[in-house]
Amino acid sequence: METDPHVRPETPADHAVVRSLIEAAFRDAPHSDQTEAAIVDGLREASAMALSLVAVDEDGGILGHIAFSAVSVASGESGWYGLGPVAVWPQLQRRGIGTALVSDGLRRLKERGAKGCVLLGDPAFYSRFGFESDPALTYRGLPSEYVQRLVFIPPAPRGEITYHAAFEVAA
Repeated sequence: METDPHVRPETPADHAVVRSLIEAAFRDAPHSDQTEAAIVDGLREASAMALSLVAVDEDGGILGHIAFSAVSVASGESGWYGLGPVAVWPQLQRRGIGTALVSDGLRRLKERGAKGCVLLGDPAFYSRFGFESDPALTYRGLPSEYVQRLVFIPPAPRGEITYHAAFEVAA
């Protein structure tokens, strides 16, 4: 069953529910170190959240959340953003909510004049949005197939990606 949620900017009134949602979404994820909610909190506290969106149902209930924050790239290109984390309540996953959040978020970034977006994630999922692995782009020795980028305005970035300090929280 596909869900067609409404996607809107997150508001301060959403923060507590979004935190619970992120914790639940990553609780059993094998790739998670359970820091995703703290990362989002840290981005908010530092005013480093470039874009924070929620997917809601027809009654306004929050179904999912996505965050974007500015990243630095060793080659010096500015205007690049990191996608993540993206989270959907576990019982609602695989219904198109995450896809709606990613699509809407990328559209909004592009409309704001972003040069592109990077992420660390599953190529099988993110390739549908145009993300590609690029061996010239690295992140802390992670295998290159998981370091992906989507170029809105060339050139493509090169070198090591650095996320905001909020991503350095300890598990």
